[in-house]
Amino acid sequence: MRKPVIGIPADRRLLGHHWFHCVGEKYINAVAQAADAVPVLVPALGEQHLRDWLESFDGILFTGSPSNVEPHRYQGAPAAPGTLHDPERDATTLPMITRAVEAGLPVFGICRGFQEMNVAFGGSLAQKLQELPGKFDHRENGAQPLEVQYGPAHEVELTDGGFLHGIAGRHRIKVNSLHSQGVEKLAPSLVTEAKADDGVIEAFRVASAPAFALAVQWHPEWKAMEDPFSRALFAAFGQAGRARAARRST
Repeated sequence: MRKPVIGIPADRRLLGHHWFHCVGEKYINAVAQAADAVPVLVPALGEQHLRDWLESFDGILFTGSPSNVEPHRYQGAPAAPGTLHDPERDATTLPMITRAVEAGLPVFGICRGFQEMNVAFGGSLAQKLQELPGKFDHRENGAQPLEVQYGPAHEVELTDGGFLHGIAGRHRIKVNSLHSQGVEKLAPSLVTEAKADDGVIEAFRVASAPAFALAVQWHPEWKAMEDPFSRALFAAFGQAGRARAARRST
């Protein structure tokens, strides 16, 4: 059986004087190694090739990014000056998410991808969790080494009987935390899979999805092969991709 082909939508970034379509290597490695799949980078070209992409892939990974979803996409207040946005990525991923789920493709969202999935299904985002009463500061300290930034930061409570609870085999796990945005209103079609102790939703799944359709706010792609839970999570995503590849081949 061939390995599943996983599409990874890219950021559009200005590097020097030229625009590039970029995906972080840590996501590519997690797909290739922990999911045991073939990663294919998808340029941020909007919807013009969406049908062909959905017919070509066995799953899609929506990655984290330094940029935020543009607030007008969820009727949010204007972002603070200097906030990095990526309208080309928004125009590519937001319609791709709903169409992919409807088509039965496995989808996995991480950080920005988690936020994209909530917005795509009709939810909204809080832009600065650290300024909300009773919420933790979920941001990393950029002055620290990457090993510290991506190290375990806080625990999350996994929903009893949920998908993540089944993978972990326990009710609480410790995760890293590198975000300022988070779920404000969860989209009606999404079901909470994990929460931080301050009530911030840290994971959800698409309730009626015919295949793997899950998103997490933390970063399991970071050294995924060294963390048993992260490796199991990507392995489940890869297995869902293999199941789709097998169906397509017959």
